[in-house]
Amino acid sequence: MTTYNNYYEFGVDKSDPARNAHTLRTRPWTIRVEGEVARPQTLDIETVLSWFTPEERVYRMRCVETWSMVIPWLGFPLSDLITRLEPTSKAKYVELTTLADPQQMPGQRSRILPWPYVEGLRLDEAMHPLSFLAIGLYGKVLPNQNGAPLRLVVPWKYGFKGVKSIVKIRFTEAEPKTTWALAAPDEYGFYANVNPSVDHPRWSQAMERRIGEFGRRATLPFNGYAEQVAGLYTGMDLRKSF
Repeated sequence: MTTYNNYYEFGVDKSDPARNAHTLRTRPWTIRVEGEVARPQTLDIETVLSWFTPEERVYRMRCVETWSMVIPWLGFPLSDLITRLEPTSKAKYVELTTLADPQQMPGQRSRILPWPYVEGLRLDEAMHPLSFLAIGLYGKVLPNQNGAPLRLVVPWKYGFKGVKSIVKIRFTEAEPKTTWALAAPDEYGFYANVNPSVDHPRWSQAMERRIGEFGRRATLPFNGYAEQVAGLYTGMDLRKSF
């Protein structure tokens, strides 16, 4: 979990982030709040953390996308932060942006993706109780390679929606132009739900292999969280809105 990561800002190999992320400076750290919000502002990370008690910062997430484990995150509900930020009635989406600094993030010196990295959620997805912002892992401060000091975790989109080292939160009326949807629109859509019935252009998503198992098993819709989140997408064609 801490030595096998996707974090292209520090390199494209799974081991690169753990090797290279020591260059990231996580203090001081500020987060800019923009867009359709009552009061645009810049928040210090320590101010944000002071809003949540230690008891409010414990999450245990079961992850069923390609591995099977319980991940003990420390964090707080994204909905609680959004409520404090007071988005306007025009806000339909929330856009989150990673730090852009090639000096600290050597992977950004390449053009593999358009930097900075941008991710987004529909506002009702962001307000769902399962969506949270992580600040720690395994009882410790979040390691740099895992997205310190603040990263998004959306369990039913785990492995797809996990923007790290967040420096900007912007509320929008229109769907955000997210990084992977811009870089490879035929492969990655805005929603990024785990849908085993929709094949990726280069591989099938119907089966998965879990850690500790030699065989493969059927992939579960919505990463195993269908009971909790399928209602968010009632009436949508998730083959088109992938």
